[in-house]
Amino acid sequence: MTIEELTVLICDDSLLARKSLTDSLKKAGVTNIIEVYDGQAAVESYQANHPDVAFLDIVMPVKDGVTATREICEYDSNAYVIIVSSVGTQVNLREAIRAGAKDFLQKPASPEQIRTALEHITGVSEG
Repeated sequence: MTIEELTVLICDDSLLARKSLTDSLKKAGVTNIIEVYDGQAAVESYQANHPDVAFLDIVMPVKDGVTATREICEYDSNAYVIIVSSVGTQVNLREAIRAGAKDFLQKPASPEQIRTALEHITGVSEG
């Protein structure tokens, strides 16, 4: 699978953060992008759309990113969840990884960091 073939779910309550991540994904070649606002919507959207990767914030309304990650990974043990958060403490990192996240990016994630994360998923370096 190539980066261009990926379906990506973005979940962040910040419109600016979603736009920034969407712009980075588009720059990397992703065209199938689903955006949601809160953790509950992320779980529901993941179950409905089965994206190849989900980028989740930690601090969100309704359901936080760690809880949403846990529920997504319970639903799909092969889920590829990447936490993108400004609250990048060791405790948050450990909780996210324990919940099933595969990676953790500090906000604001650069387009290069996003591309590298996508390359890990696809196993293709398009660099």
